[in-house]
Amino acid sequence: MTYDEAKKINLPDAPGVYFWKEGKTVIYIGRATSLRDRVLSYFSADLIASRGPRLVDMVTRATSISYEETDSVLEAIIAEANLIKKYQPLYNVKEKDNRSWNYVVVTKEPFPRVLVIRGRTLDIEQKKKELPVAYSFGPFPQSSVLYAALKIIRKMFPFIDTSSSKKDNYHFYRQIGLTPDTASSQARSEYRRTIRHLVLFFQGRKGDLVRSLEREMRAYARAKEFEKASEIKRKLFALDHIQDIALVKEDVEMPPSSSRSGFRIEAYDTAHISGALAAGVMTVVVDGEKERSEYRKFKLDPSIGNDDVRSLREILTRRFAHPEWHRPDLIVIDGGVAQKRTAETYLSFVGLSIPVVSVVKDERHRPREILGDSSVIKMHEKNILLANAEAHRFSLAYHRKLRKIRSSPRRI
Repeated sequence: MTYDEAKKINLPDAPGVYFWKEGKTVIYIGRATSLRDRVLSYFSADLIASRGPRLVDMVTRATSISYEETDSVLEAIIAEANLIKKYQPLYNVKEKDNRSWNYVVVTKEPFPRVLVIRGRTLDIEQKKKELPVAYSFGPFPQSSVLYAALKIIRKMFPFIDTSSSKKDNYHFYRQIGLTPDTASSQARSEYRRTIRHLVLFFQGRKGDLVRSLEREMRAYARAKEFEKASEIKRKLFALDHIQDIALVKEDVEMPPSSSRSGFRIEAYDTAHISGALAAGVMTVVVDGEKERSEYRKFKLDPSIGNDDVRSLREILTRRFAHPEWHRPDLIVIDGGVAQKRTAETYLSFVGLSIPVVSVVKDERHRPREILGDSSVIKMHEKNILLANAEAHRFSLAYHRKLRKIRSSPRRI
């Protein structure tokens, strides 16, 4: 296949999935934000450096390219998984070597959970009959893209996962609309209806899903249950106007875990006076060296007051709203079990697997203990304490600056 041959296909500047074929055999399937840009990128001069010799071999062997356009990047991700499962293309299978792809699993329970499980783990649990599986969807080659997609889907079809099924977390997820009400008399039947909708979406049957929702909306309207009819109308609107900007960002290759070739530690801390002028910071240490150019400051919501857990949650939310910032290999929290658990719950919620340690201080604010994985602590203890000390110093300096600005007389 040559660049000129690919250009003649007149690929659209739209999301969708594309097929590389050798004769009639599909040898590779991919998805794209822009079919035209993605497919033509395979003919760039630096292909072997950017994609590796495997894809150079694939392009050389391919004799034709075809595509299917989708309404959104989200639907392209779903279609890619279903088509890889159907065709088992040679170069997709080779892509992961001995690693295991991710699958979305819907459990067979009174209130089904929606889980992300590695294929290898799924096989083991099914053989042991430890996980009752009603449906499984996948494979999904990129976990970051899958978790970003699930965040969008969950806003339309709230579901129960591992975190929200825990008693301590349920009310938090319920309040932000990401998990359903399980207490009402109609909770079970309504949730099963939601699961049916979610299954249709993952099966790539958007047309069937829309028709099902429209029937339910008309039925609620006839029964004069206008609030429920209005809720379905909002879902239909969301399906027609899927906001998948996050997926467009994820479609670009993520930056490496650090700006340098080394182990990146990010530490977070807060400072306030009885809840006033609350400030948060992030400091970065890479292989024992302070990366001051990557330190960040966060002026926190005054309504949080002296609630350290809420302050930490806001810092994490704002920090991970920046996919362009390099991703940490380890996160260091100032505080005890509550702060460590808050960080781990948040990371689980956004689908990030990053180890967390917390530094517990004594009454003189000196490190007394580090909570977390003992092997990680043993390997990086010196740099954990350095990052934590820098976060404490930086947060106090930022807080002093805010106090100085507030106390300065205003000019008239």
